Amino acid sequence: MDELLNLDDFEAAACERLPAAARDYVRGGAADEITLHENREAFRRFQLLPRVLRDVSNIDLTIDLFGERLSFPVLVAPTAFHSLAHPEGELATARAAAAVGTVMVVSTMSSYRLEEIAAAASAPKWFQLYCYRDRSVTRALVERAEAAGYRAICMTVDLPRVGRRERDLRNRFSLPPGVSPKNFEDFLDLGRLAADERVRAFERYIGELVDPSLTWEAVDWLRSVTRLPLILKGIMTRADARLAAERGVQGIVVSNHGGRQLDTVPAAVEVLGEIVEEAGERVVVLMDGGIRRGTDVAKALALGARAVLVGRPCFYGLAVAGAEGVRRVLELLKSELELTLALLGCRNPREVTREYVRRSS
Repeated sequence: MDELLNLDDFEAAACERLPAAARDYVRGGAADEITLHENREAFRRFQLLPRVLRDVSNIDLTIDLFGERLSFPVLVAPTAFHSLAHPEGELATARAAAAVGTVMVVSTMSSYRLEEIAAAASAPKWFQLYCYRDRSVTRALVERAEAAGYRAICMTVDLPRVGRRERDLRNRFSLPPGVSPKNFEDFLDLGRLAADERVRAFERYIGELVDPSLTWEAVDWLRSVTRLPLILKGIMTRADARLAAERGVQGIVVSNHGGRQLDTVPAAVEVLGEIVEEAGERVVVLMDGGIRRGTDVAKALALGARAVLVGRPCFYGLAVAGAEGVRRVLELLKSELELTLALLGCRNPREVTREYVRRSS
């Protein structure tokens, strides 16, 4: 992997290895993919403003987040079906996150059971959750996550329906045999079905669980059934940030679902600053979408994010070299961020404030 110098190199290498349908599933976005591309392009419209003659001989990237010490302000975002990239799937990703010293946010739609992923590495993990039409399913998943030692619940709130992902439609994408949302096996008896029938039955079942009638009442309900910190993922407006704070959640993730839901919404980084202003000290603000460089992380920190999440790059690292590939992706971001802070004149993430970034005209 020595020839892979940055995250784009990992994406290119992964695309050579992945089957076309799996590659498009991961890389694709909704409709015309305007938001997908904006997530990256928007970072180029922000410029860093370095200060000089600062003592940066010792850079400390560690942060504290919901009682956990992270080695740097980057988490592994929840993405589905890591076994599409590598047979060890989320188990390998969990080991990589632990090796680097950060949190993995495990997707409900993982290709291993949440208990198996928790046992794969001792580092702290969060559990990403959808609030389903059948609340008993949601409650059972929360209880399992608590029992397995997950440290927070990250509720995705931007999926009342699945976005129109035309790459998947063209490919007639379906999960290959052996890959399925294993966390739902307890709720379905598929033992007598053939492998391809089992996949289709799973897909129908999950589709029926998605609840388009979900309201803020679901946040109140979820807070009533768990004592874990609750983070809402998918906040893109001041108004929703205010409502989240009023509901007493501990954190929000500024996110447009990686450009996979509603197309033509702004890039997450474009609205990050105003959402941070609205949240104030009431809620911890994180963000995801378009992070590919240490400079991107620094810009998000300067705009007020406590930390960022990366999803697709970890998937690409997994496709290239399993756990070692994911570890290398995270270490590249970490080393780039360390250099960026030194060149900015900052000794730690807390020092990266608004004075270090401006939006170009």
